[in-house]
Amino acid sequence: MNRRLLSLLILLTVFVLPTQAQDIRQLARAVDDHYNHLRSLQSDFTEIYRGDGPERVESGTLWLKKPRKMRWEYRSPKEKLFISDGQAVWFYLPAERQLRKTELWKLDDLRSPLAFLLGKTKLENELRGLSKVVDQAPLGAGNTLLRGIPQAMAGQVNEVQLEITPADQIVRIVLLEPDGAATEFRFAGWKENLDLNDSRFRFTPPPGVETVEGELAPP
Repeated sequence: MNRRLLSLLILLTVFVLPTQAQDIRQLARAVDDHYNHLRSLQSDFTEIYRGDGPERVESGTLWLKKPRKMRWEYRSPKEKLFISDGQAVWFYLPAERQLRKTELWKLDDLRSPLAFLLGKTKLENELRGLSKVVDQAPLGAGNTLLRGIPQAMAGQVNEVQLEITPADQIVRIVLLEPDGAATEFRFAGWKENLDLNDSRFRFTPPPGVETVEGELAPP
């Protein structure tokens, strides 16, 4: 290795890499600050699953409210409801009249981390080894794509990718699983600090539908 190349590598290590790490920390803290000061959120979402078999695409509307309340209202290709009042979680398939219930703290589901987005979020604690994705481009111009290893969901998710806008909003989350499958959530039209009644996050089983307690269906 010649001296000029060696000098360049030393400069890269001393100046460029620490600067990138500092930029990532600043971005992570900006995202933390943005969401930790919100009371509620609403967004249209598209959920894309890639794994064994054909790609699966679903869409609907998501509502979030402190503390740990969420409502995923799927409309396409079929209706289903995934809802939490902050303690219990229900998953309801109207066409099949199937209803399952579990406690939020027991929930092992890829949607569950979003319930904690409004609160005391700290990306650097949630995603170990947080770094910028350089081998692929974000979907939106001007956005930044970060990746990290989730502290929660160990064994279920190997890596989480977050696409973040210049306004510090998360518009895409990709969860990569050990078997090579990927679940992607895309969000559009975020509305912040809406006046959402708690009744939106409560669920009363329809007449004649039996409630089964235990693990919920996968997303």
